[in-house]
Amino acid sequence: MIKFLLIFLGTVSLILGITGVFVPGLPTTPFLLLTAGCYVKSSDKLYHYLLKNKLVGTYISDFQLKKGMTERSKIYAICMMWLMITLSCIFLIGPHTSKLIVIIIGVIGTIVMGFIVPTVYNSNSKKK
Repeated sequence: MIKFLLIFLGTVSLILGITGVFVPGLPTTPFLLLTAGCYVKSSDKLYHYLLKNKLVGTYISDFQLKKGMTERSKIYAICMMWLMITLSCIFLIGPHTSKLIVIIIGVIGTIVMGFIVPTVYNSNSKKK
């Protein structure tokens, strides 16, 4: 029973993580890491499929191997997040209150990505 619950939770988390690529304010990496955690405890087949997936496997593998994100990955993720927030606020979101909420969530996401998620450095780059 626990195995099926973990597979279900992992699948829901995977859907949320993939949705987070396109929806501003919805994080991608934490949901993908949760998916990996659920799958590793419930299904080796799903876990290995997830790691080998071209779209999401690198997010998980890099984070698990390096225990964080590179500075370049963080900058890319933050820039993409703010691009989507900007486009959403201009073209998709009407009320100013909703725009403000999305912007506040974006600021929180930027703080988390910039200061809470560990920064890892490649062997050829210098630590500042």
